[in-house]
Amino acid sequence: MSSSSPSDLAIAFRSLPRRIREAQGDAPPPSTAAPVAALQRLLGDAARLLRVPADATAIADAISAVPADEWDDSVLERLREIALEAGGTVRRIEALVEEAP
Repeated sequence: MSSSSPSDLAIAFRSLPRRIREAQGDAPPPSTAAPVAALQRLLGDAARLLRVPADATAIADAISAVPADEWDDSVLERLREIALEAGGTVRRIEALVEEAP
């Protein structure tokens, strides 16, 4: 995602709630509590960068609202890092659910 555009990032953040729901499936919430909390921290980091609520949709909307040529490169790079880490965390949730008895 190092070369992802702002619109790619908006899509990644917008899809995060669905991806989390799909990853968790019917697993009891306590079994995925740690990675879900990690995802919330990541959303908080992204939200602080953009000065919006820590909500994936609000983050995606804020990303979409900034014209591509007006991005601060360091903010954009940090959002890319957060999106990558969030994707990895969703995969950890999937793995926990698959490993559960």
